[in-house]
Amino acid sequence: MTVSPRVAVLDYGSGNLHSATRALAEAGAQVVLTTDPAVAESADGLVVPGVGAFAACMAGLVSVRGDRIVADRVASQRPVLGICVGHQVLFARGDEHGEMVDGCGVYPGLVTQLKAIRLPHMGWNEVRTPPGTRMFDGVTGERFYFVHSYAALSASDLPEGAQATWTRHEDADFVSAVEWGPVWSTQFHPEKSGPAGGRLLRNWLATL
Repeated sequence: MTVSPRVAVLDYGSGNLHSATRALAEAGAQVVLTTDPAVAESADGLVVPGVGAFAACMAGLVSVRGDRIVADRVASQRPVLGICVGHQVLFARGDEHGEMVDGCGVYPGLVTQLKAIRLPHMGWNEVRTPPGTRMFDGVTGERFYFVHSYAALSASDLPEGAQATWTRHEDADFVSAVEWGPVWSTQFHPEKSGPAGGRLLRNWLATL
């Protein structure tokens, strides 16, 4: 008998919480939406969602000790999945409107405004995946759903062994996903990306 992995979705006042929990459940997880650090720390997998501004999401994350929970899980090699601004706050810093805010620092590097005329970048777009990626196993030539104006524009500072996925909006590229051991994160919303997003979530659950 297969036991479904236990996944905690961290509730810190930001993110598409209900669509994320529903998509994870449909992908085969036992899901709990929680603010309890003990539950978040003990789950097989932790999901950090997020929408809105980098600074506001970091403030909410700190208010429930989410930054420490993420740091502890990363240090002990326990799976974390960041989505949208939950992906962005894993970087060291965010620069919005000239305000520099510290992130969780799981990845070095900066999140800043996309170099584009049309903002936000909203809708379906392609991704360019690295070879051998587990995140996109079985997902070829699919589009994912984005809604954002900020992103990591460089992967040069990512930790050794991290794999970056890229997307182009207008004439500029940005990091649309990172896979680094047990830490996965996506700038797009897999929970809103139909069958391709569902496959990505199943790929993540298979690693738990």
